[in-house]
Amino acid sequence: MSNKTLDINDTLLDYIIKTGVNESDLKKRLRDETKTLEMGKMQIAPEQGAFMGFIANLVGAKSYLEIGVFTGYSMLSVVGAMGKDSSAVGCDLSKEWTDIAKRYWSEAGIDSQVNLYVDKAENSLVKLEKSSFDLAFIDADKSNYDLYYEECLRLLKPNALLMIDNIFWGGTVANETIIDADTSAIRALNEKIMQDKRVDASMLTIGDGLMLVRKL
Repeated sequence: MSNKTLDINDTLLDYIIKTGVNESDLKKRLRDETKTLEMGKMQIAPEQGAFMGFIANLVGAKSYLEIGVFTGYSMLSVVGAMGKDSSAVGCDLSKEWTDIAKRYWSEAGIDSQVNLYVDKAENSLVKLEKSSFDLAFIDADKSNYDLYYEECLRLLKPNALLMIDNIFWGGTVANETIIDADTSAIRALNEKIMQDKRVDASMLTIGDGLMLVRKL
């Protein structure tokens, strides 16, 4: 037993991935290709992808919204877990990154299930019908996190689940001397969520911090 979260060193992380993540060859190839990109570190960790797929299955999600698609690993994880009778909407600004995503989605056979909007997310989200989604994930530009949060509350069904990535922002949210725009936006949203009467929420120490939010 322990009264604090265990530090995850490289040895333990390697064990977690080898033992607790049943990653397909396709997902591993996508991760390996993404690593070669200049912004490759934006890729979610494989154990987070596995957790998100588990959550999608657990809540029986059949409709999924993703804000910040990057090269498509999280979409691959969630839609694959939801099954062939599910659908998803993805919002991303980059054609370069999402073209990579679409190659892997096609190989996985989920491309027909994903409706991709390549535009500013705020332009795409207003086109969507309220209370349409069972599950959502935010992993995009941090300065707009509050906007995306509010849009997700509009778009999610009651009791649906929202996952928000990078809520620790490398640990900077706990350092009050750091006040740049991204850190301040994440810190403000974390505090807002934990006081928001419209939701239940829990902070998880997976990856760079993952907030789970249930819309009431």
